[in-house]
Amino acid sequence: MSTIDVTAPPRAGRREWLGLAILSLPALLVSMDLTVLHLAAPAISADLRPSAAQLLWIVDIYGFLIAGFLITMGTLGDRIGRRRLLLLGAAAFGVASVLAAFSVNAEMLIAARALLGIAGATLAPSTVALIRNMFHDPAQRTTAISIWFMSFMAGSAVGPLIGGALLEVAWWGSTFLIGVPVMALLLVLGPVLLPEYKAPQPGRLDLPGALTALVAILSVMYGLKQVAEHGLAVTPLVMVAVGLLLGVVFLRRQRTAAAPLLDLNLFRLRTASVSVLALTIGAVAVGGVGYLSAQYLQLVAGQSPIMAGLSMVPPLLTGIVTTTVTPMIGRRIRPGTRIAVGLVVATIGLLVVSRANDETAVAYVIVGLVLLFGGIMPVLALGVDIVVAAAPPERTGAASAITETAQELGIALGIAVLGSITTAIYRQGMRDTVAPPGVPADAAEAARSTLGAADDVAGQLGPAMLESARRAFTDGVQLAAVASAVMLAITAVVAAIVLRRVTTSTGATH
Repeated sequence: MSTIDVTAPPRAGRREWLGLAILSLPALLVSMDLTVLHLAAPAISADLRPSAAQLLWIVDIYGFLIAGFLITMGTLGDRIGRRRLLLLGAAAFGVASVLAAFSVNAEMLIAARALLGIAGATLAPSTVALIRNMFHDPAQRTTAISIWFMSFMAGSAVGPLIGGALLEVAWWGSTFLIGVPVMALLLVLGPVLLPEYKAPQPGRLDLPGALTALVAILSVMYGLKQVAEHGLAVTPLVMVAVGLLLGVVFLRRQRTAAAPLLDLNLFRLRTASVSVLALTIGAVAVGGVGYLSAQYLQLVAGQSPIMAGLSMVPPLLTGIVTTTVTPMIGRRIRPGTRIAVGLVVATIGLLVVSRANDETAVAYVIVGLVLLFGGIMPVLALGVDIVVAAAPPERTGAASAITETAQELGIALGIAVLGSITTAIYRQGMRDTVAPPGVPADAAEAARSTLGAADDVAGQLGPAMLESARRAFTDGVQLAAVASAVMLAITAVVAAIVLRRVTTSTGATH
């Protein structure tokens, strides 16, 4: 009588863990480039003298194109080879970094930042898909994705710190050159440590679908950014509507395409759908409240950009610790429970942030962000793991691109929606504020528009009106934090119900 030999998945060895270290570097760099430019913007303005619109594109086009190309690049990697796409993207990222560093005018810098965004879009889905191929053991894969995700989050936090340090000793272009040695190391060690994988029968790339997805995402993100910065207006709302319409067209095309960019069958799995929902809502909270907290620390609490960056270190370290510990306790606690608990902890953090009420309440913001990051970061890492593990091996590149796109759009939504809430409360609070005698009308009107504008003309306003502006902004932050807490609490309930039967990191149900 014969018996069936059921063997456990092979465990990763030293080569795979070294490969993970290499894969974490581009994740760190891609996210760092999203924030490192914020401190360099004044120096760039003084040197290249861009117009206001050009400066906006210099800052935003990188994130726009990353989000716009993620799905396409994830699918392209499944077709031409994930390692090949990763190395091509690394080479392009290094070249674009040099072009950006030595740009001689605003147009050249915009073009270089656009190329950086396209190259950056190749890196995230390729790295997560390669992790799936390198780590077959579910527990090891969860740990590996958690480490990768920590690298991605760390880049966002250390970007302002590194940028501030470089700007103290060098010119603004140095903030771009830090990517060159990192990508050079990836190009040297990648072929040695990383395996290659591509779909056995990939089919043709759906170029019309890729173009539709790109325009749809860019339209939505551009419209949301404009709403966040300038409030509700016809043009940005039309852009969002056009983007949503094209998104519907794209999804309908994917149902009939022979080789779709987006495998909609993945969303028939409730575990994957709810995980994407958790990723998106979590990114909304982190992106929106993080953005508002950075403004609060600088414009209300009076911290410098570098000090505000240092204030973000405790939340980041907490998130790293909780993300590291999560795989260790995963053997005893179901993923659905972990996600629900993480969202509840983050909800409590947002409620703590909502208690910040004056310039002395920095502790509320930092403690609240500690709870927010500590709860959300393991949820995001686990959500990526569930979605990628639920996809068939030949579609993991596309699946990882879905998770990245959900997070990018979530961050844009958070900044736009929560920023708009804060702006509306601020303008309502400042509407009836009477300017002191002698304050120029244009300065008073600017102060009633945004707190940033009020801070720019603080010397003309007088302490009373500036204090009113800070109080109005704080009221807006409080309401935005409460709104985020409600969204996270609802998502926690949904996750606890739908994911209650998920028992392994493979996303299998019983």
